[in-house]
Amino acid sequence: MRTTAPRPRAHRILAGAGAAAVLLAGALTGCDSGASPERGGHEALPGPRWNTAPASIAAVGDSITRGFDACSVLADCPEVSWATGDDPAVQSLATRLLGAAGAPSRSWNYAVTGSRMADLPAQLAGAAAHKPDLVTVMVGSNDACRPTASSMTPVADFRAAFEKALTDLRAASPGSQVYVSSVPDLQRLWEQGKDSPMVRKIWSLGICQSMLADPLSAATGATARREQVRARVVEYNEVLREVCGKDKLCRYDGGAVFQYPFAADQLSRWDWFHPGRDGQARLAELAHRQVTAAEPPR
Repeated sequence: MRTTAPRPRAHRILAGAGAAAVLLAGALTGCDSGASPERGGHEALPGPRWNTAPASIAAVGDSITRGFDACSVLADCPEVSWATGDDPAVQSLATRLLGAAGAPSRSWNYAVTGSRMADLPAQLAGAAAHKPDLVTVMVGSNDACRPTASSMTPVADFRAAFEKALTDLRAASPGSQVYVSSVPDLQRLWEQGKDSPMVRKIWSLGICQSMLADPLSAATGATARREQVRARVVEYNEVLREVCGKDKLCRYDGGAVFQYPFAADQLSRWDWFHPGRDGQARLAELAHRQVTAAEPPR
């Protein structure tokens, strides 16, 4: 049986110091700290190679990785998770890499619905205990999906939390590879549902109001607010790319999730925002393509 993080009672919709420093520097650069041509030593060894066939997987993140609202209203459904689920209709990343028989005992889901980037270090601490070959990270939607645009997580805070999370992971599990998903394009999700009266009614209950408030308004303020949220997501994704790019065992998806043209029929029928089963399957497909590629996306 998989180890899963406890469900929260209330869901927030989406959304030795010196020695350690040396170890971290080696992990992030892939260099042998004892070899330097400038010091007359041997040439630095090449960085670690990406393993396209990891034998164990831990997942961290938010409601998307928990399968929230994919099976029933206001409830997690980890069995359809794109990362570690066992639903045959989804064919999760764990199932594709480990097989249906091996996945249950070699995959763990530490994602928590409502999480933001600030929650990632704690989740990764739990995941690192298993020393997984691969850790999947999908977080950031809740940093942008706030009651107002002004309450979105500042980019500097987002960066600091992600850097801390990776630093802590490297100290606890130096050999774990990390696959980082880009934050979805929230504006596209707004475009897919805004013309439906039923969807607008559901969104008005409080889903991602920074993007989805007054969905039909074309007023300057509403348009500027939506553009501000999208711009912040783009900034978050640039942080993910930059920070991940400094770690030889971290692979960013190149914006694949952000760029994917999700349609309304791939969204949850309960909130028209989270991925439904088909949406989860598309996320699993994208992740599998990136994880098993010989070279990282350009």
